[in-house]
Amino acid sequence: MSEDVERDELRRRLGEEGLVVLDVRSADEFAGTLGAPCDPRHGRIVGARNLDLQELMTLTAEEIRDRLPEGAEIVAYCHSGSRSALAVQILEAAGLSARNYPGSWHEWSRDESLPSETG
Repeated sequence: MSEDVERDELRRRLGEEGLVVLDVRSADEFAGTLGAPCDPRHGRIVGARNLDLQELMTLTAEEIRDRLPEGAEIVAYCHSGSRSALAVQILEAAGLSARNYPGSWHEWSRDESLPSETG
């Protein structure tokens, strides 16, 4: 199992070539139209891609690899790090390089200096 990604590392690396930030929450959570009441902001990390964990679990390894750039390092996140931890296991089993951001949106949404987007 790979080492987790902490908030400061992810902040520094946003926009880095070869890094894919993968939001494994629902499409509504990703868009910011649905969110947990404990989060001060709703939306997603700037530049993130969305692949709902529920859908990810239905895909074959080949289908997963087809959806993500070859050779990319993937950082998965969700609301609190649980869904993304499972996603990392699935991604690694498909032969991809993946790490979990356990703080996920719950942590990210609390720091106004961290870039987010909706829509």
